[in-house]
Amino acid sequence: MSKVLQFLLVAFVASFIASCATNTTVTPARTAKKSNHLQNVRTTAYTRSEKGGHRNAVGMYLSGKNVMSAASDWSRFPFGTRFRLADTKEEYVIDDYGSALIGTGTIDLYKKTKLEVKRWGVRRVNIDILHWGSDVESLKILGPRAKHSSVQRMIAALQKKGTEHAIAQSLD
Repeated sequence: MSKVLQFLLVAFVASFIASCATNTTVTPARTAKKSNHLQNVRTTAYTRSEKGGHRNAVGMYLSGKNVMSAASDWSRFPFGTRFRLADTKEEYVIDDYGSALIGTGTIDLYKKTKLEVKRWGVRRVNIDILHWGSDVESLKILGPRAKHSSVQRMIAALQKKGTEHAIAQSLD
């Protein structure tokens, strides 16, 4: 085989291998986002007849259909985070928050009736994260509500988290 053909073959194989390679550098901030199975997550339940009413944080009706509404501290589980309960396979999306959830790892699951809320009680469950929500979207929604102390706490935690993520990226 001529040297030109050998060179072209080696170049082709090298470029093929390089295109299949993945970036293995993982920063601490990215590690947390990559975790798709969370164990022993504390959950509670709420319904529309409670203080928050019929609507979630963005003004839409609470969902009790295929993908149900859930509330959390958005600095831990940002707005738009979609997850499945490992045991029941029910799917939820974080579209709400509650002042009692700030600073906790608790997720409040929407249930249609008070009886379902009572039956759920407080449970520790395993969840599978299907899609992580957005810290940026969370901040956009929370910004106009910054006069409330609970919202201020979430905003501060999200901003700190963003700073830590930016520092981790700069170390790459």
